[in-house]
Amino acid sequence: MLKVENLVVRFKSRVGVVRAVDGVNFDVVSGERFVFVGESGSGKTVLAMALVRLLPNNATVTGRVIFDGVDLLKLSEKEMRKVRNCKIAYIPQNQASLNPLMKVGYQCAEPLVEQGLERGRIMRKVSELLEFFGIGHRFKDYPHKLSGGMRQRALLVMGLSREPEMIIADEPTKGLDAVKREQVVEAFQKLGRRTLMVITHDLPFAEKVADRIAVMYCGKIVEISPAREFFDCPLHPYSKGLLESLPERGMNPIKGFQPSLVNLPEGCRFRERCDLSTARCAEEPPLLEVDGSLVRCWLYADEMC
Repeated sequence: MLKVENLVVRFKSRVGVVRAVDGVNFDVVSGERFVFVGESGSGKTVLAMALVRLLPNNATVTGRVIFDGVDLLKLSEKEMRKVRNCKIAYIPQNQASLNPLMKVGYQCAEPLVEQGLERGRIMRKVSELLEFFGIGHRFKDYPHKLSGGMRQRALLVMGLSREPEMIIADEPTKGLDAVKREQVVEAFQKLGRRTLMVITHDLPFAEKVADRIAVMYCGKIVEISPAREFFDCPLHPYSKGLLESLPERGMNPIKGFQPSLVNLPEGCRFRERCDLSTARCAEEPPLLEVDGSLVRCWLYADEMC
């Protein structure tokens, strides 16, 4: 369904060129739940916004984003708007994107109004979706009266109202407590086998919803693995560090900090924080296939020989 080839995103800034996404390749098949994880600032959100072409004017995007056989980067803005309205739903991470002066039900109806459906049919469909996600009684409430979990479900309703072929959800559990996070998990599980791409740094959430996991670090994908294999036996040292930083796995944070995306190190971008780095890591490793997974690390190069 979606195939991304050598996607590169650059931003011009006062201090230099920000290499936010740097040669990313992946695909998402129909019905799959594909989840991107990584620390804040790794390029996940920029990647998601690049796919649906919602980046600001100072961004330069190259590569190919093939969706249903069409390169989205070559479409006009008018054509791309039709894709965003009907085929790909982008659900932003900021719940403040809900209009505070407009009742939730009417906001959820906006995409259908633009589609030109009859008013009664629109209200019935929105009511059914709100009820499906357990917030039907909030139709006439303003966003400030909803909890964070409810607002996230309202954003899901807005995204689903046009029955898109694919949903891209950016940090759907950001800022939520454990109870509200479970509400969002339940909402995503209700989506069934819809094609889903999720951006998150919430690893417990990712474990509950993902079929495959892609790990991003400093604008590059360093691992793509089936979710079960990732959580049982991660391959990349950075992936292992992310999991070991969880409280239930010892709460051992990764040492150091991500380098600046303006001044990236040569070779492996994780090498300055990695206890396993060698002289060879001064050269950038390729993305290697290991037992059905992909990993960008020289530790596995000898296995390929």
